[in-house]
Amino acid sequence: MLTNPIIALSITLGIAFLWLRINDFIAHKGWVSSELSRKIIHIGTGPIFIVCWLLFPEMKWSPYLAAIVPLIITLQFALVGFGVIKDPAAVKAMSRSGQRSEILRGPLYYGLVFVILTIVFWRETPIGIVALMTLCGGDGLADIVGKRLGRISLPWSKRKTVFGSLTMFFGSFLFSLGILWIYLSNGYFTPPISNYFLPIAIISLLATMVESLPFNDIDNLTVPATAVLIGLFVF
Repeated sequence: MLTNPIIALSITLGIAFLWLRINDFIAHKGWVSSELSRKIIHIGTGPIFIVCWLLFPEMKWSPYLAAIVPLIITLQFALVGFGVIKDPAAVKAMSRSGQRSEILRGPLYYGLVFVILTIVFWRETPIGIVALMTLCGGDGLADIVGKRLGRISLPWSKRKTVFGSLTMFFGSFLFSLGILWIYLSNGYFTPPISNYFLPIAIISLLATMVESLPFNDIDNLTVPATAVLIGLFVF
């Protein structure tokens, strides 16, 4: 933990932009597909950002300062999506089709969710952390694994697979547990870690059920919303 919140903000912002630009560069060079790059950003951004919360001092303004990071990135997404900023590398890294307008859906929702949950939950409760890890580790991994290894589609959602849903559940559970372990190790929340197994499993299961529904481009809203709602009851 740092004593100066501005330094904490600067470090977090620098790390976040470095992570995004590395992925933009890799996708622009064609070393990975734009779809895979989009999911790598989706999966990795959350854990990096939430670990950086630990840099901020215990001040009432810390969550608002931390939320500036996803807010700036989200504003950048919006400007690129509307064509105000010309950034072909970002478009290729964050869109499936290569169309900049696609950034105004999934990636934009993703950023707004981070802003809201950072301010509302911060380090006071595991709810926000678990919701964001369900979005990153669960929903992000499910798409990658489901498309590459999934063969059996779900009866109610032909674009979703059994393997993808299993990955959604275990990814949500393990990512949430991993970040909570880091927080417990730094004196946040009430140990032991085993106390969190069942609540996280319940959230992961219900979020997986919601993610499996046949809706497009709204998982970045429905998954964390489900995790938050259930988290209010189980934590």
